[in-house]
Amino acid sequence: MLSLSDAQVEIVLDNLCALADFQAVYFLWRPCLPDANDDMVLELAVAAQVRRIVTFNAKDFCPAIRFGIEVVTPKIMLEDLQ
Repeated sequence: MLSLSDAQVEIVLDNLCALADFQAVYFLWRPCLPDANDDMVLELAVAAQVRRIVTFNAKDFCPAIRFGIEVVTPKIMLEDLQ
């Protein structure tokens, strides 16, 4: 099992932020998810045309499949990266 230190996690997050592009959201898909606070994440994912959402809350993001977005847990994402 892959285990990262706090410093390594910080490096990963810094690199993700450095590679990220600002994405304006023009489409409102709300309400779509059980938790209204998660809807903005789905809106951004749809607008950015991402392939995956990585979340510990995968069960609430099941509707993302309608937009062609796979939802995985961080564990699955890290396993895929190995």
